[in-house]
Amino acid sequence: MYPATVESTATLPAHYRVEKMKYAKRKQNGKNINDPTTILYNHRITVKDIPLDAYRYVVSGKPAIDWVMERQCVKTDKASGIKNDANDWACDTMNNPKYPLELLLRVITVSLRTMEIVDNLPNLE
Repeated sequence: MYPATVESTATLPAHYRVEKMKYAKRKQNGKNINDPTTILYNHRITVKDIPLDAYRYVVSGKPAIDWVMERQCVKTDKASGIKNDANDWACDTMNNPKYPLELLLRVITVSLRTMEIVDNLPNLE
């Protein structure tokens, strides 16, 4: 269904809670670097085999996948102290604790499909 693989040991709704998604690391020239083909959603869920072409779809200077990773998390605004928790919105509004994960997977798909369309557009003359 999605162009990425989800490895999961999640069995309960609470297991889909996301705090902060991050890229897995891999070694390159002796250094740890981000591996954009793998996103650590939480300690129970890993999204693997993300096609690198999905990162070609850029919105406001950043890949759409990065926007999802940045926004679907739990963080507190330093100035106001207001807590923004994507999990609350997923459960309370969407009635779906899997929403942040499903959104990430959908954005990967949309990114790939959009670039397929763009790549097939005729050249401007």
